[in-house]
Amino acid sequence: MASKVSPSCRLVFCLLISAAVLRPGLGWYTVNSAYGDTIVMPCRLDVPQNLMFGKWKYEKPDGSPVFIAFRSSTKKSVQYDDVPEYKDRLSLSENYTLSIANAKISDEKRFVCMLVTEDNVFEAPTLVKVFKQPSKPEIVNKAPFLETDQLKKLGDCISRDSYPDGNITWYRNGKVLQPVEGEVAILFKKEIDPGTQLYTVTSSLEYKTTRSDIQMPFTCSVTYYGPSGQKTIYSEQEIFDIYYPTEQVTIQVLPPKSAIKEGDNITLQCLGNGNPPPEEFMFYLPGQPEGIRSSNTYTLTDVRRNATGDYKCSLIDKRNMAASTTITVHFLDLSLNPSGEVTKQIGDTLPVSCTISASRNATVVWMKDNIRLRSSPSFSSLHYQDAGNYVCETALQEVEGLKKRESLTLIVEGKPQIKMTKKTDPSGLSKTIICHVEGFPKPAIHWTITGSGSVINQTEESPYINGRYYSKIIISPEENVTLTCTAENQLERTVNSLNVSAISIPEHGEADDISDENREKVNDQAKLIVGIVVGLLLAALVAGVVYWLYMKKSKTASKHVNKDLGNMEENKKLEENNHKTEA
Repeated sequence: MASKVSPSCRLVFCLLISAAVLRPGLGWYTVNSAYGDTIVMPCRLDVPQNLMFGKWKYEKPDGSPVFIAFRSSTKKSVQYDDVPEYKDRLSLSENYTLSIANAKISDEKRFVCMLVTEDNVFEAPTLVKVFKQPSKPEIVNKAPFLETDQLKKLGDCISRDSYPDGNITWYRNGKVLQPVEGEVAILFKKEIDPGTQLYTVTSSLEYKTTRSDIQMPFTCSVTYYGPSGQKTIYSEQEIFDIYYPTEQVTIQVLPPKSAIKEGDNITLQCLGNGNPPPEEFMFYLPGQPEGIRSSNTYTLTDVRRNATGDYKCSLIDKRNMAASTTITVHFLDLSLNPSGEVTKQIGDTLPVSCTISASRNATVVWMKDNIRLRSSPSFSSLHYQDAGNYVCETALQEVEGLKKRESLTLIVEGKPQIKMTKKTDPSGLSKTIICHVEGFPKPAIHWTITGSGSVINQTEESPYINGRYYSKIIISPEENVTLTCTAENQLERTVNSLNVSAISIPEHGEADDISDENREKVNDQAKLIVGIVVGLLLAALVAGVVYWLYMKKSKTASKHVNKDLGNMEENKKLEENNHKTEA
C-alpha cells in the first residue's frame, strides 16, 4: 500500500523521510553481473499516470539510504547525486532502468527503484551480485626433484583475482588427492586485495612419492561460482623428477656386436637403474681380483684371445650389487708350408699343408691363379702345369672381417726335351719338320740344316703352354738333308737331328703333326668306333668274321713289306750321298 502524506508537509521532504511501502506482489529480485561488465537493473514498476518523478537509491549496511539518481516525469531531465564511487558510471533511462558501468565488487548492494506521485511512493528493490572469474591456476614453487619414501613439498597451486573465492583441488594422473596422514598433506590459504576486493587462493601440497609416481602428471584446479553457475579451470600438467636408489646393475658391451675378434676395441658400460644413475663403478677383469674404479665405461683396446673371460661391475659402496658378462675374443691362425716362392724340378714330390687354428670351425678355400680348386693340392710328381700361384684362404663365417690367407708361388723347372716329326705335303712339293720342345724356363729353339734345299718358313712357333711348345719349318729339299733342332734354357742345351730325303723320295715312318691332346681325342673316337664295330661283328656270322680278320692281316703284312723296301732304298741313297761328300 502507498503511504498517505499530510498536505501541510512539503512533498519532497516528506517523501524522503517517510517509509515507503513495497508494491504488493514484488519480492526480492537479483541481478548477476560479471566483474567489469555493465549492471542493468529494470525498475520493475508500472509507471503511474500521475507520476511526478522517479528516483534510485541503495542501502548502506546499517540500512540508511543513499540516493544516486533522479528523473522528472515532466521535464524529462536526469540528475545524478554526488556519490564519488558512482561518478560517471550511472545511466537512467526513460523507463527508469538504471545501468551501472564497469561493475565492481563494491556494487554488491541492495538497490531500490522509487516512483513518486502526489500521494504515493512505490518501491521495487533489486539485489546486485558481482562475480569475477579467477585466473588459470598454475603450479609454482615446484620442487626440483622428489625422493621416494619421503614426505616433501611438491609445490603451490595458486589462482588469482576471483570473486567470490574459489576452491583448489589437487590431482595425480587425473585422480583427486585427499589428505592422508604421512603421505598427503594439503594446506589452503586465501588473501583479499584491499583495493579490488578480489581473492587470491593458494594450496600447498606435500606428497610422499614412490617409484610408481615416475612420469605421473600432477595437476590442480580451481572451482568458482559465476553468473551462470559453478565452473572449474584446470592447470597445466607437471611431471616431477623422482629420485630413487639403484636396485639393479647391468653391464653391456659397446659397440654392440654379434662377435668380437682379435684387434677390436671394446667398451664395457655399467648402468644402474636408480635416479640419478650412479656415476662411478668398480670394474673387475678376468684374472684380476682387484677392481678398477672408473666412470660408467671402461675401454679395452686391441684385445687378444687371452682377454676371453667373465667381466663384472658393481656399485662403489655396494659390491654385492653387481652384474657380469662373458666376452669371447675370436681368433684365427693360418700356417702354409711351404709358402712364398718355391722352385722344384719336374717329377719332384712336393707336400703342401695349410694348418688352421681358430676359436671355432673355420672354412678353408684353395685358389690357383684366382680359380677355386675343388680340393687341396697334392704333388707326388710335379708337372709343368702344376706351376702357378696358390692361395690358402680361411675365414670364420660368424665373425665379420676375420679371415686369413697365405700364398705359394710354385715354379716347376725342367731341362729341354726334344721330339722331332716330319710330314710330306699332299701335293708332294714340300715337307714340314716340327721340333716339339718341353722345358722350363722356356727353351730357345734354333734350327740348322745340313745339305741343300730351300727353306720356305723357318720361324713359325706355337704358344708356350704348360712348359711345351713347338717350332716348325717347311722345306723343299732337292737332295737328302739333315735338320738339327737345338733347345736351350738356363739348365741345359739339348740337340736332336732328323734325316729328310729329297722331295722325289717318299718318307718312311712320317708322324702326323698331332698334339698329345688331339691324339687322345682321336683314340677316344677310335675306341667308340671299335665298340660299335665289335657290336655289329658279334651279330654277324662267324664265317664273315673269320674272313674279315683274314683279309685285315693280309693287308697289314703287305704294308710292312712296302715300308721296309722304301727304307732300304732311302738308306742306300743317303750312303751314296755321304760318299760323294767325303770324296
